Amino acid sequence: MIELHIVLVLMIIGAVVATEINDLLSSVIALGAVGFGLTLEFLLLRAPDLAITQLVVEILSVIILIRATIGTKICCDPIKTRAAYFVFAALFTGAFLAFSYRALAQLPAFGSPIMKMGAQYIQEAAAKTGAANIVSSVILDFRAYDTLGEATILFTSVIGVLAVLRLAGRNK
Repeated sequence: MIELHIVLVLMIIGAVVATEINDLLSSVIALGAVGFGLTLEFLLLRAPDLAITQLVVEILSVIILIRATIGTKICCDPIKTRAAYFVFAALFTGAFLAFSYRALAQLPAFGSPIMKMGAQYIQEAAAKTGAANIVSSVILDFRAYDTLGEATILFTSVIGVLAVLRLAGRNK
């Protein structure tokens, strides 16, 4: 469980760096680090399908944001009263950590079954679907909409990356 907290603290640090740094490109990179931290959280929580989807979407987002920010200069006036800003940031961070602690405390222990549907899938997969492979029957019959959604996200991400990196139609 300590790994979850370490990655969560690193994500919070990355978010603070992304909002406080003056260079726009460095801010995008710090924001990408937060997204990759979320991918690690999904892996640590044993949700590899969400981790893969998050990784693909994060890579696409970082590529688009880096492409949009290269050569862009921002000029902004520093905040004159930083006390109110720090009070708000401290309150928000405290509330976020309190809610995160409650949410993580309600998770079942590692190794214990989270859902009881897994046993039902194993017992009834052959009878209900007629498939010889239980994994295929679960993916294609019981969780078809979920699989379709994941495939759609991956396809859209690939199309987005190809659109960003394409050579045809670029102004020279």
